Amino acid sequence: MSPVTSSAPHTPAAAGPGARLAPQGPEGLGNSLWSINFRLYFTARSVAMLGDTMLPVALSAGLLSYGYSAGDIGLVMAATTACFAGFVIFGGVIADRFDARRMMIGADLARVCTQSTAAVLFLTHSVRLWEVVLIGVVNGTCAAVFQPGVASTVVRVARDVQGANAVTRAAESGASLAGPALAGVLVGFTSAGAVFAVHATTYLTSALCLLALRLPAAGTRARDGGGKAAPGAFRADLAEGWREFRARTWMWSVILVWTVYTMCVMGPFIPLAAGQIIPEHGAGAYGLMNSALGAGTAVGALTAMRLRADRPLRAGTFGIFAFALMPTAVGLDLPMPWLCCGVFAAGIGGAFWAVNWATSVQTQVPNEILNRIHAYEVAGSVAMLPVGQALAGPAASALGARHVLQAGGVVAVCVAVTLLCIPAVRGLRRAR
Repeated sequence: MSPVTSSAPHTPAAAGPGARLAPQGPEGLGNSLWSINFRLYFTARSVAMLGDTMLPVALSAGLLSYGYSAGDIGLVMAATTACFAGFVIFGGVIADRFDARRMMIGADLARVCTQSTAAVLFLTHSVRLWEVVLIGVVNGTCAAVFQPGVASTVVRVARDVQGANAVTRAAESGASLAGPALAGVLVGFTSAGAVFAVHATTYLTSALCLLALRLPAAGTRARDGGGKAAPGAFRADLAEGWREFRARTWMWSVILVWTVYTMCVMGPFIPLAAGQIIPEHGAGAYGLMNSALGAGTAVGALTAMRLRADRPLRAGTFGIFAFALMPTAVGLDLPMPWLCCGVFAAGIGGAFWAVNWATSVQTQVPNEILNRIHAYEVAGSVAMLPVGQALAGPAASALGARHVLQAGGVVAVCVAVTLLCIPAVRGLRRAR
């Protein structure tokens, strides 16, 4: 819906799991959102997201051109997501113990290599499914190392956390608007390999921008005299992160509901939507649909930047109702103009929810455990996504792709209703 150390930390015991914490802005930032550090971070994320939004078009069109099916596309995506979900919790512990920025840079550089390899495979017409799956496995593992640092980096580079999340989400929407269209053009005039080559350069740009960040020194976890983590401390950190995650009813209840959402809605959508739209309307139409999603995401992010509800999760949940329009529109095989309208509205709702959720996590959780809690909530959010992606093909064969997508729209509505029925979710107040 993929896809992130701080000064003056608060201890979990002092703050309490339900405490509302004021956002901890970086030192020397002043009142301006657009500090040098935030501009570098914003550039890193925006450019990398541009490449990420190009990838589904390249992967789908590229594999389909070699005779692979929607189920094969789902398998590659499932491999990536499964590795991400399986390793992101460990990435969170490492990010809290060491330098999250260096981990993020290393992950970006590793993905420069994997996407360059994919570009060579597609440009030389020597694509084999197992090789693409292996690249997906490495990319998923790299994402698991990268993602835990995102939440704590936002808090360190921006004093206005919701504003930072909103403009970053707006940039993602701009990437979603331009990326698929650019990918469609590159696929049409060259090949999918060219898109993978461009994607590699976006990760290189991200690594260089993160390397240029100048952040205040962050606290480190307990080490022994030799600078190594104390024996058993890694497992203790995992256990502490789990206790803090479990102590926040509003968080674990959302994640529990979200597992149904990702398995039944988001998991099947990308491979099945590609399989429905590309053969009938072409890669350009699929790119247009993704661009409509990006435009809606921009509007939703800007709305979230200005509309700051006292109960952010309750307000954000109403956006999920709108998101139900996306699988429904494709499942009903609406004409492209109407389909794009439905996806545009879905983008507004999805971005409004995403900004409110990210801001709640980043401002309600003590800084010294933020990476671990963020890793737990991310892992829970995507745990069932590879299941949905892997089952998309068999479910489509048994029930029909359009029926699976229509059912996804119904599930999205049920998810929104369920979240509104949970007191801890609808009653969570904004951090002051």
